[in-house]
Parts: sequence; C-alpha cells; structure tokens
Amino acid sequence: MAPPVRYCIPGERLCNLEEGSPGSGTYTRHGYIFSSLAGCLTKRSENGALPVVSVMRETESQLLPDVGAIVTCKVSSINSRFAKVHILYVGSTPLKNSFRGTIRKEDVRATEKDKVEIYKSFRPGDIVLAKVISLGDAQSNYLLTTAENELGVVVAHSESGVQMVPISWCEMQCPKTHTKEFRKVARVQPEFLQT
Repeated sequence: MAPPVRYCIPGERLCNLEEGSPGSGTYTRHGYIFSSLAGCLTKRSENGALPVVSVMRETESQLLPDVGAIVTCKVSSINSRFAKVHILYVGSTPLKNSFRGTIRKEDVRATEKDKVEIYKSFRPGDIVLAKVISLGDAQSNYLLTTAENELGVVVAHSESGVQMVPISWCEMQCPKTHTKEFRKVARVQPEFLQT
C-alpha cells in the first residue's frame, strides 16, 4: 500500500538537513528544509544516500491574463458606459476559470471615442477578441480594449439565433433574415482562425 500523500504549504518546516537534502520546491534555513510551494511532499533516496526532499505542485499553474495579452471573451451584459465580459481564453489557451473583464465606452475604438455607443458595438452573447490594458484585483475586473482593427466581435448571433456574417467594420448581417445589426467587428487575423 502506498504511503499517504502529505500536502504542505509555503514556509512549512519539512525536516532537518540531517534527514534529507533539499530538492525542487524547497529552501534551507537554520539547518532545516522548508517548503517554498504549496503541493505534495516527495522523498527520493538513491544508493543509500540522504533522501532528496522536494515539493511538487499537483497541476500546472493557472494561466492568468497579463497586460498586452490578446484574450477571447464572451459579453455577459452591457449598459451605456461599458460591456461586462467573461474572459475564456488567453491567446489560444483555454482558462480553467473564467475571469471578469470590462470594456469601457472609451476603449471600444481608437477614433471618434466620444461617438461610441455600447449597444451598437456589442450585445450579450457575442464572442470578442480584446487586449488587456489593466489588471484587475479582488473588487474590480480586468480592463480590456478593442481599439485596434484586429480586435472586436468575431462571433455574433442574430435575434433568430443564426451566426451573423460581417459585412463592414461596424455591421454584421444575418444570412437567414438579411437583417443588419451594428457591431464593432474584428478583422480576424489568420493566426486566430480555426483550421
């Protein structure tokens, strides 16, 4: 039967230096080995030498949106000042947990910022490519921008539920009903297209 797995947290004293030698995820101080990570404790000994004490994380660390990163998000709600979104991908990497983001009225496009109307740019349910311009904290969201030609709505559905086709930088059309709806349309680059 395998020994029970021992979890440890950063700063936890694992053993003294006479019982083992420090490995990855650990550090030494005052003759003791401490954990520098939150994870599972492992001890490996080779050829009768002191066991190597190391701490391994269970999974790879969560990827976080960073300033300048291109993110794919889904619009959850809009009002006259901003659109609230859920960030689903950073680049082409899916996130385990979605993060909240905000696209302010002044960050929708680079020109004529004072004439932007959020409801003519985004609708709830739209899939948007955006760039992170500011990191969020516990109370606020990531601030995002679509003020580049390559950023904006990439997938939108009409009121009849059909995926719309972009016809200009500010309009999309339903192929079923031929009704046109305003959007801030992204000029999608080849590297973002699925093959």
